Amino acid sequence: MASNRGVVYTGPGKVEVQSIAFPELVTPAGRTAVHGVILKILSTNICGSDQHMVRGRTTAQAGLVLGHEITGEVIEVGKDVETLQLGDLVSVPFNVACGRCQTCKEQHTGVCLSVNPSRAGGAYGYVDMGGWIGGQAEYVMVPYADFNLLKFPDREQAKEKIRDLTCLSDILPTGYHGAVTAGVGPGSTVYIAGAGPVGLAAAASARLLGAAAVIVGDLNPARLAHAKSVGFETVDVSLDASLGEQIASILGTPEVDCAIDAVGFEARGHGHDGARSEAPATVLNSLMDITRAAGKIGIPGLYVTEDPGATDQQAQLGSLSVRFGLGWAKSHSFFTGQTPVMKYNRALMQAILWNRINIAEVVNVQVISLDQAPQGYSEFDSGVPKKFVIDPHGQLAKAA
Repeated sequence: MASNRGVVYTGPGKVEVQSIAFPELVTPAGRTAVHGVILKILSTNICGSDQHMVRGRTTAQAGLVLGHEITGEVIEVGKDVETLQLGDLVSVPFNVACGRCQTCKEQHTGVCLSVNPSRAGGAYGYVDMGGWIGGQAEYVMVPYADFNLLKFPDREQAKEKIRDLTCLSDILPTGYHGAVTAGVGPGSTVYIAGAGPVGLAAAASARLLGAAAVIVGDLNPARLAHAKSVGFETVDVSLDASLGEQIASILGTPEVDCAIDAVGFEARGHGHDGARSEAPATVLNSLMDITRAAGKIGIPGLYVTEDPGATDQQAQLGSLSVRFGLGWAKSHSFFTGQTPVMKYNRALMQAILWNRINIAEVVNVQVISLDQAPQGYSEFDSGVPKKFVIDPHGQLAKAA
C-alpha cells in the first residue's frame, strides 16, 4: 500500500509531521464511500482556525490530522462518481456536505445534516466536525465528490494560477461571505476587524464588490503595513484613540456602512492596555459602535461552543458579554456561521482566472514544504503577514 504523511496535532502548541494511513473510500462511520474520490494533494493551507486548536483553545484531542484547505488531483474514483475523472484538478470546499439533505439543498452546506453525528456541519481535520481526516497531508479522501468538488476547467491554467486558486477552499469564499452578508456594494464604506488572511480576503472581496473605502483594523504593525501596501486604509486598534475617532480621520465621520468581524473569539481589546488582554466580545461590541443605524455586520470570524483556554469563565462555555441592546437599538443585522463555500467558489474561480482579484498577493501566499509545516505554524502564530501554503509533493515549485 502507498505511504502517506500528514500534519498531526500532538498537544497544545505542538504539531508534527507523521506517517498516517493512506486514505480509503470509507467514511468515519465505517461505511464504503462509493461516492468519494482520493486526491493527491497539490496544495493545502494553514488556517487561523487550525491555530485555535493548536493553541489548545478547543476540545481537540491529540492525534488529530489537521487541514481543511485542500486543492488536489483525482487519483482514485468511487464507482458512483459520474462527473470527475482521473487527473482532474479540483478545489475542495472546507465544508463536508452530502448534497442531499434539506440544508444542502438550500445551499447551507456549512450545516449539512448528514456528515456529522454530533451536530450540523462537517469539516476536514477539525474538532467536533464529524471525524473527517484532514488534508495537510500527501493524500486525502473526499466524500460526495460530484457535489463537493469544484473542477478547474483547464489543468495548465490552474497550475499557473495555483497560488490564487488554493485560496478557494476557504479564506477567499469566507472573506467574500463576510462582505456579502455585511451588505457591501458599490460605494460602500467598510470596516474590517483583523488584518490576517481572512480579513485581507474580506477586504479584497469588498473591493471586488465595488466598495468606495475599505478600512482594515488590527494591532499588529507588520500586518497593518502589509494591508496598506496592497491598497487598503488601516487603523491601529492598539492606539489610545478610539476606533470611531480613527475612522473619522479617514472618512470624516465615525461610522461606516458595513462591518466585518474577521477575528473571532480570541480577540483583544482596544487601547494600549486592552491590546495586551483578551476580550472575547470586543470586536463585536466595537463593530456595533461604528456601524451606522440599519447597517449590517458580517461575522465570518470563528466563535466556538467551548473555549477551555479562555481566561473568562463564561467564555469557556462560549458565552460572551455582547452589547446586544446596542445592536438592537441601531437595527443592526448580524450574520454568523460557517461559510457555505459552494455558494461562491465557482464565481470566485472565474474572478481569479480572469484577473479580477489578486488574492495571493493580497494575503501574501508563502509556499512551504510539508516538512516545514511545524515552522509555518510557529511563524503564523507569531503574527507574520503571510498565508502559508503547504506543497506536499513539490509540485507548486515545478509549476512556478
